[in-house]
Amino acid sequence: MEWLNEPAEWQGDDDRLTVGVEPETDCWRVTAHDFVADDAHFYHRTVDGDFTATVTVTGGYAEQYDQAGLMVREEKSIWLKTGVEYVDGVQQASTVLTREFSDWSVSPLEDDPKSVSVRVERTGETVETSLSLDGESYTMLRQGYLTDAESLRVGMMAAAPTGDGFEVTFEDFTVE
Repeated sequence: MEWLNEPAEWQGDDDRLTVGVEPETDCWRVTAHDFVADDAHFYHRTVDGDFTATVTVTGGYAEQYDQAGLMVREEKSIWLKTGVEYVDGVQQASTVLTREFSDWSVSPLEDDPKSVSVRVERTGETVETSLSLDGESYTMLRQGYLTDAESLRVGMMAAAPTGDGFEVTFEDFTVE
């Protein structure tokens, strides 16, 4: 595993990664806001071919757009991030699919759950994102075309675009 945009504070082992998410970090490209950001924290490994990646995320979301989950990335203008994003005072199931321009979807999560499990499945050029509140039963959030590249970077992502940062813990990250 290696970092893209390593945070100043983090600790981890094979089962758990805790990150002090730094302020003014994000991944976004152009849509509605006319800016490009590519400095979210991303702890990843390279995966060839089809895969299923999962992780359980527990975050101290407090400020607009605080976010954490999984990322799949070919390069700076082709990537996907999915997980929890704090929007308008509510935790949201969030997916951003980016191919030159970011395409964002959110859906509110009831009762701001303590933890959520996030899954990304890649089959060929298609990616499907899902979320679970119990770690067993997943609900699909989004399906779309990402890329036909053989190798992609897959891992845990967190950002705090507008706030002072927050702490997030990732547990049981797997790629099969």
